[in-house]
Amino acid sequence: MNESDFDRLAEETLVAVEEALDDCGVDIDYDNAGGILTLEFTNGSQIIINKQAPLTQIWVAARSGGFHFDYDAAADCWRLANGEELFDCLEVYCSDQAGEAVTLKQP
Repeated sequence: MNESDFDRLAEETLVAVEEALDDCGVDIDYDNAGGILTLEFTNGSQIIINKQAPLTQIWVAARSGGFHFDYDAAADCWRLANGEELFDCLEVYCSDQAGEAVTLKQP
């Protein structure tokens, strides 16, 4: 994947995460600055989602650990090496840190 395609796909994904957070019904604040999306929970914990252009990956840092997602063109989504999809993982990470169930619908 070339850099331009990566930037477009990664930015679209960050915007989709923002839209899903807006619609999830749980109080999660977020800030997107320079390709870094910071989610902040009412308990003060954070999840950081950022683009790693040199590796063409999206990285997620959550209380449960650090995770690297590669783009799966056939499925049109970002996946961990074990096949788990980004939005499914974010639901788990956000639910853990929010202390309540979080459902993130992809637009």
